[in-house]
This record gives sequence, C-alpha cells and structure tokens, in this order.
Amino acid sequence: MRPLALTMGDPAGIGGELTVRAWLALKAGGPAFVVLDDPDRLRALAAALHLDIPIDEVATPDVSGFASALPVLAVRLAVPARPGRPEPANAKAVIASIEQAARLAMAGAVSAVVTNPINKAALYQAGFAYPGHTEFLAALTGTDGRQEMMLASPELRVVPVTVHAGLRDAIASLTTARILAAARTAAAALRRDFGMPRPRLAVAGLNPHAGEGGALGDEETRLIEPAIAALRAEGEDVSGPWPPDTMFTAAARARYDVAICMYHDQGLIPLKTLDMAQGVNVTLGLPIVRTSPDHGTAYDIAGQGIADPTSLVAALRLAAEIAARR
Repeated sequence: MRPLALTMGDPAGIGGELTVRAWLALKAGGPAFVVLDDPDRLRALAAALHLDIPIDEVATPDVSGFASALPVLAVRLAVPARPGRPEPANAKAVIASIEQAARLAMAGAVSAVVTNPINKAALYQAGFAYPGHTEFLAALTGTDGRQEMMLASPELRVVPVTVHAGLRDAIASLTTARILAAARTAAAALRRDFGMPRPRLAVAGLNPHAGEGGALGDEETRLIEPAIAALRAEGEDVSGPWPPDTMFTAAARARYDVAICMYHDQGLIPLKTLDMAQGVNVTLGLPIVRTSPDHGTAYDIAGQGIADPTSLVAALRLAAEIAARR
C-alpha cells in the first residue's frame, strides 16, 4: 500500500512531538507515513525529548526504511520554532506542507493526507484566506463547497451541518438544502469509506426537545423535517429530528451510525466528552482521503514531552483503513 503523508502542523505546537511519538508507535506494524516537515526541527525536538528517532531525509515518498527511521520530505522553516510561541515567519512552510501533501495525494503518490494541528490566526497573517484545513484542502482539490466534516471515534460519529461560524450565524444559515447536503455526503462516505451498505442516519433537532411541536421553535418543522422526508424518499435509513439532549446516550447511540448535527458544538461536545483521545476529524466529499486529530496545537504543553499521540495514531490508522477501502 502507498504511504500516508503527514503534514507539519504549527511548528510551535505539539505536532512535532505527536509525529515522532506516532512513528515510535507505528514503526513496527504501520501504517507507514512520510512527514512533510523540517528534518532539523524534528532532530532537535527528538533530542530535547530524549527520544531515539533516526531521521531519513527522502526526495520522494519512500518509506522502505520506515521500520528503522522516520522518513521526512524536507519543508524548511524560515526561523527556528519555539514551543508555545507561534511565528508568522514560518506560516509559509506550514502552508507549503499542506499544499505538497495534497499534490502528492492527487497524483497518487500517497494514499491519504493526515494533518497535524495548525493555528489559523498565525496563518492569516501570512495571507491564508481559508477558515481552516477543510476549506483549504477543498480548494486545493477543486471541490470547494462540497466538503463536509465528520468527527469519528469508536463511540460516536458526528457530521455538523454548519461548522466554522458563530452560533447566531450558524442558525441563520441553516437550510433544508444544507441539511440534505451534509446527510447525503455522510451516507455516501459511510458506504464507500466505512463499509456500511445501509448506514443509519440520526438527524438532530436544533431547539430544546426538538422544538416541542413548534412551541420552542419552528426550525424542526420548517427546515429539518422536510430534509428527513426527502432523504427517506431517496431510500436512506434516517430518523429524527432527535431531541439533542437525549440522542447521545449509550442506548440512543446504538440505534444509529452517524449523527447529523445542526451546528459545530452540538456534535463535537458529546464526541469529545465520550472519547477525546481517539477522536478523528475526517473530511468528507474530497477526491483524496484526509484525516486529522480532533484537537488543536496545545501551546500550553508544547515542548514539555507530555503530548498524547493517541488521536494522531488513530487518525493515521483510520486514513489507512479508508484508503484501503477505496
């Protein structure tokens, strides 16, 4: 199988530590990956953490020696990284790492892209014009507007209909068409990438008690129920609108494969509460496979040697599983 491509992420965050610890966890059994990063930074980081991590600078995504050394396609930093202190001068390298990984995936040189966490505010100062990784990768692959974000863990999968927007704006932008787009993309991905011939979709309500028949809001009857009816007419196994305060209990989760949520925190709070360590962000609707850990740069612990690589390891493994199914 072709290797995975792992991006640099913010060099002031925990991405580098996650990378070297993920290699330690996976070097014996894989999946193998090549990291697009500054090899000198990784050498210095491994030394500071007292980890024996041989670095193999490669010119192509060559992972033939993965069991004995971490393969690195060099993306040089402008200035040395300092833990917890983002440096706008390094933003171009962070962006270049993502761009190169996407190009490799589109060319078929790697089987998937896995992204380390970035700091969007630091990138904005360098002219980065996208809300986040998801939108940037959609633009790079020519699928802007058709991408959706799924957060997946062993306990729960969620797809938020609205993502990077303030709550007031998210509610105002909610439409039947957007609910349908998110649900259709989720169903297609579960069939193709997760091996579920007939996925079960649970659609969340927006208001308390799913609107209580209109007494607590009309979005359920006006926007959500028409989307559910359309999905059923298309043959999808879909239920809802579910009261958001009860649909994430263990008994409720056993009745569906993915929760279609109306806004970001409605889905991400329960997922991260249930299983923060193994949560994985999966971008749906792209022609390439892309996953990432479900956490951020964690500047507060960067450089301290205590970052947990569990979510990154889970992201690498899930990326390999999806790529194999495709």
